[in-house]
Amino acid sequence: MIAGPAARRDFLVANTRLLAPPLVPEIRLWLADEAAPIWRKTEEELGPGGLPPPFWAFAWAGGQALARYALDHPHVVAGKRVLDFASGSGLVAIAAARAGAGATEASEVDQFAIAAIEANAAENAAAVVPRLGDLVGTDEGWDVVLAGDVSYEKDMSAAVTEWLDGLSRRGATVLVGDPRRAYLALDRLESVIDYRVPVTRELEDSEIKRTGVFRFRRRPARREAQD
Repeated sequence: MIAGPAARRDFLVANTRLLAPPLVPEIRLWLADEAAPIWRKTEEELGPGGLPPPFWAFAWAGGQALARYALDHPHVVAGKRVLDFASGSGLVAIAAARAGAGATEASEVDQFAIAAIEANAAENAAAVVPRLGDLVGTDEGWDVVLAGDVSYEKDMSAAVTEWLDGLSRRGATVLVGDPRRAYLALDRLESVIDYRVPVTRELEDSEIKRTGVFRFRRRPARREAQD
């Protein structure tokens, strides 16, 4: 059983290598070359009922799209307090920090993801603060909330969508990166930009995924009832 930050860092380095995500070549991350070996290794080390699968070991399509968008449109994050929700490897938070964001946080529920975020932020000299815990339902006053690849499971997607929509309605800039997975709430979103993101067939159903950056649609203001 792996315990402690140093052991998690050792596991990370032993099972990944520094690679540049195809859409964001200016950033290097500790990533797995193949999905099956690290999935298997994680199960062996943690045993039944262990931590979630190693989503942190891959640069998913939605995260790559958000990272590219932040780097190409730095005004969206520059000087602002940014949260990268369900950060995984920390890619989006790192891109935001490098684009000039103010306080930049990266939240995850997996301690191994926190280790990955710390290692990847250090590799890219990015000022990113990892946050361990589920932040759904909270509001700490973030100016910008970025959420990549959070629409792959029905119940989780519904809860996250409601939360993100609420943050958007109170005035935060909320951007969602996703290759239009089944539970993406397209009826509540509008497209900002599309990218063609190279991915691995081990994780996706094609080698190039059409991936969007989305924002929530503005809802018309409710009319007061007439007396």
